[in-house]
Amino acid sequence: MGAPPRKLFGRGGRKGAVVSSAEEAAAVPVSRATLIHAEALGSAEEGEHWLDRLRGDTAALDAEVEGATRELNSVLRAHRAATADPYVREVRRSMANAVRVGYGSGDLVANGKFAAAYELAEEARRRGRAADTMAPLERLAAVLSGTEEIGVAEELVLRARVDLDSGRPREAALQARIALEAMLASGYEAAGELAAHRGPVGDAANAALRGELDDSLAEAVVAAVEDMRRALRRT
Repeated sequence: MGAPPRKLFGRGGRKGAVVSSAEEAAAVPVSRATLIHAEALGSAEEGEHWLDRLRGDTAALDAEVEGATRELNSVLRAHRAATADPYVREVRRSMANAVRVGYGSGDLVANGKFAAAYELAEEARRRGRAADTMAPLERLAAVLSGTEEIGVAEELVLRARVDLDSGRPREAALQARIALEAMLASGYEAAGELAAHRGPVGDAANAALRGELDDSLAEAVVAAVEDMRRALRRT
């Protein structure tokens, strides 16, 4: 959306173009995704009532947006598997240029349009994102300067968190097991505390190989991932 097609320079489009340092950045494509409830609203009046309720209920609005984000990520997951492209990744609402909640006829919403819609303010769109602090920037500087390294467990814990946020408890259980063993082997200060999760997480991972997790095992994975994240933040 909103960007001209890329121009090809030279034979086969392999030759670059000379540009001025003062030249404005070119427009880039923007993707739009519309998630539509399978169950239709009964009328325009019902749609207006539904939208008004969401505008006045922060928790309900958050649930609506988070639910749509999970559905979008499930589509991206399917696309990643179908194309065997590991670089197709999940998204979160804070990454969006705009987030709108609305209603309309099938033809309208299928084209990303609405009869009426509510656009989230930037503060609401970025709700849930970690508060801006200097600590992450200081850590980034330390890693880039070579004075600090990223532990092997850190990326594994983050992957487990993404699986949990995306509603994939089986994948989260398997990822959490590897992340936990990596943290225990790396000698983190909280290793003694984290060792208590080894049994429940192992049981959850074994169950994940056979099928879906029951509630108790899923909760054990959530608890382990949260404790691992806290341990990493203390380092």
